Amino acid sequence: MACDAIDHVEEYKLLPGLAQHARVDLGPIRTPLERLVRLGDDLGIELFIKRDDAQPLAMGGNKVRQLEFYLGPAQQQNADTVLITGAVQSNFVRLCAAATRKLGWYPVVQLEDRVPKDDALYNNSGNVLLDHIFGAEIHTFPEGENEAAADANLDRLAELHKQKGRNPYVIHLGIDHPPLGGLGYALGAAETKLQFDDINVEPDHVIIPSGSGLTHSGFLSGVRALGWKTRVHGICVRRSVDLQHARIKKRAAELGKMLESKTAENDDDVLVYDDVFAPGYGHLNDKVRSAIEKAGRLEAIILDPVYSGRGMAGLVDLVERGIIKQGEKVLFVHTGGTPGIFAYGKDILPPV
Repeated sequence: MACDAIDHVEEYKLLPGLAQHARVDLGPIRTPLERLVRLGDDLGIELFIKRDDAQPLAMGGNKVRQLEFYLGPAQQQNADTVLITGAVQSNFVRLCAAATRKLGWYPVVQLEDRVPKDDALYNNSGNVLLDHIFGAEIHTFPEGENEAAADANLDRLAELHKQKGRNPYVIHLGIDHPPLGGLGYALGAAETKLQFDDINVEPDHVIIPSGSGLTHSGFLSGVRALGWKTRVHGICVRRSVDLQHARIKKRAAELGKMLESKTAENDDDVLVYDDVFAPGYGHLNDKVRSAIEKAGRLEAIILDPVYSGRGMAGLVDLVERGIIKQGEKVLFVHTGGTPGIFAYGKDILPPV
């Protein structure tokens, strides 16, 4: 284990399979568990929030947990350059650039054209502005929904850096590569369970955005390895249910093996929901706008338009449909994405 996990001793005891996987230290990653009384009362549920938006690294977000496990092997390999790909307003790209600089390495990022937006706010503010502040070497890639091609282009860029005498490490996010980042959310599930145990609460449901699937499948794998019975609902932010269900099932099975868990997930465990997904990745709809406003006005919680805003919209919709019943205890995992709100000002502000 490359990281001694001093800050997560009890979690590692609950999930001993984590100890075999290298992990770097990106700072204190334990985040608050809070009760949202006003929003919960508005929805008729007992609502809790896991504040991964409060991670201290570079405006925080769920990718910090994932990066600790992605960059563990990079540290073992004495990497000095890290490459990653993502959408123009990718939180993963922003946090990878920040983590790389924190470790004293050089960040190379590839921004994919996933969202057909050409306004200056989207292309220059929010996460993109922070990418520049961290001094990332920025490349663009036109095939935004072609994971294999995006990863292959990263490999090509890595080879160019090898020729310059660097020792590059590529974070591959395609489905054919190991889901190392999911281990961060297995650890996050153990952390969260301990927090609930401290207040003697057992949530009936967990709501989590589901994009690349590593946060969702990682949390689900951790929950099942812990013997936790709560239902984990993934709110689709990038793909429809038919595609996302298969992805989460595959990732959860892989992570279960990586955790050496004896508890296997089944189809009933993989809950994905796309009724608030239209019109697609990176595009707002009225339910997402309403969720962002509701969280802001009732709890002063900032949700981003792509992940956490759609996740909250899904939570509200599940309550309205009676899938989450009145009075039930619900955990919302806030995945961060705060800088992205500034890139979507035109989509969020009411028309003048």
